[in-house]
Amino acid sequence: MSHHDAPIPYLARTRAWYLALGYDNPYLWARHNDAPFFALKKPLSASTVALITTAAPYRPELGEQGPGAPYNATAKFWQVYSGDSAADHDLRIAHVAIDRRHTTMTDSGTWFPLPRLRALAARGLLRLAPRFHGFPTNRSQRQTVDVDAPELLARCRADGVDAALLVANCPVCHQSLSLAARHLEAHGIATVVLGCARDVVEHCGVPRLLFSDFPLGNAAGRPHDPASQELTLLLALNLLAEAETPRTTWQSPLRWPGPADWKLDYANPERVTADELARLRDEAETARLSARALREATLGQEARPAVCSL
Repeated sequence: MSHHDAPIPYLARTRAWYLALGYDNPYLWARHNDAPFFALKKPLSASTVALITTAAPYRPELGEQGPGAPYNATAKFWQVYSGDSAADHDLRIAHVAIDRRHTTMTDSGTWFPLPRLRALAARGLLRLAPRFHGFPTNRSQRQTVDVDAPELLARCRADGVDAALLVANCPVCHQSLSLAARHLEAHGIATVVLGCARDVVEHCGVPRLLFSDFPLGNAAGRPHDPASQELTLLLALNLLAEAETPRTTWQSPLRWPGPADWKLDYANPERVTADELARLRDEAETARLSARALREATLGQEARPAVCSL
């Protein structure tokens, strides 16, 4: 299998990247050999489905967050939030390590498919939950499992949710939402993770994964391609209804347009110069310290991860 066909090995790639940046205690990713599984008890058309996102509400006072924006730690959120599914929202992902080089970040339908999910509900394919929920991208697995996932479950139960679609963005988003999916599933809510980092999700162990072999930030379809976005959601809904065992992965048949060399570039120290690595090391350390200060100010000292942050 050539690099044109093989998914990016994000676990190995991020380890090599942060070692190259000078961090000698790489992050320990969540790993489970098993996964909970809860089959839908109703037809999909009669099931209430919630959308779960790691995207953040746009707040202009927090600095640049638009297309091509650099990492912006101040735009992160640290606690579960909810929004009205009947309304439109400006949610952005400038705060996470998506692939800024190979995707546009100009079409939120690729990471926050609420309008398209609303349209499918209007066609009678599902019942849309009254609220969508934002889930924090937290490197502290203890915080995710002990605090954030139970809060998400409580909000879904309050809305009578039968199933959830969880749309991931950066590598840690994939882990956070995988842990959330495990928790929801263990408590009677069926889930599908929509993601582009297959190895991160399968390493964590989830009931269902719809994998799109696209640059990070496009788990809900190709940008400015409504047909691909609808197909992606339909595949996720079909997976929700048809999977019979845990750890079921479906791969979208869609391909990213153009050459597949984008797979070689992401977090690859062999593709940058020593001077560029040094500059990126300084940026990463500044971002790490800023994010840690914001996290501790919001959540307190107990939220600090026990292992090195990415």
